[in-house]
Amino acid sequence: MGEDDIELLGKETCFRGYFRIDRYRFRHRRFDHGWTGEFSREVFERGHAVAVLPYDPERDSVVLVEQFRAGAYAAGWHPWLLEAIAGIMEADETPEAVARREAREEANLTLGRLIPITRYLVSPGGTSETCSLFCAPVDAGQAGAVHGGVHGQDGENEHIKVHVMSRGTAYEMVEKGEIANAMTIVALQWLQINRGRITMAETAI
Repeated sequence: MGEDDIELLGKETCFRGYFRIDRYRFRHRRFDHGWTGEFSREVFERGHAVAVLPYDPERDSVVLVEQFRAGAYAAGWHPWLLEAIAGIMEADETPEAVARREAREEANLTLGRLIPITRYLVSPGGTSETCSLFCAPVDAGQAGAVHGGVHGQDGENEHIKVHVMSRGTAYEMVEKGEIANAMTIVALQWLQINRGRITMAETAI
């Protein structure tokens, strides 16, 4: 299947606020070579995300951040989540630049070499959002060294707490379901397999 097997019949913006929702009307070719009937889908538009897991190979520790998440609250989950550092790409910004900017803003960290983990579709049944995921060596002693370890943009009502913990503790939290957001699970699972690739010499970049 390819783009020639999709017919876009219409598109309209249904809602525009902090985020945007667009409604698409489609039909597409079926696996038996016929065509579906017309159908519509709403797509949640919030831009594309970048996340980075800072890792200190000397301490064998990771840096995570904790903040309120409205989606977790709406789902009935505990709304303060432990996560990798993340942000949304602005126009003409590279994923690498976003990772470095967000590390400074959210955890007072200067990242070493950015090691690509993957880029994935966050929830392709309902949103166009992708996440570019990295790991980066750091000196975890820098983390949260100012403002009492609480960071974020006041104009965006961000209130972000920095946590430094051992890699083993963080991975145990994944196994127990205490870390339950996809980007952080993927990053910690990658680190569990690939930590030998990351050296302290790379923190000075």
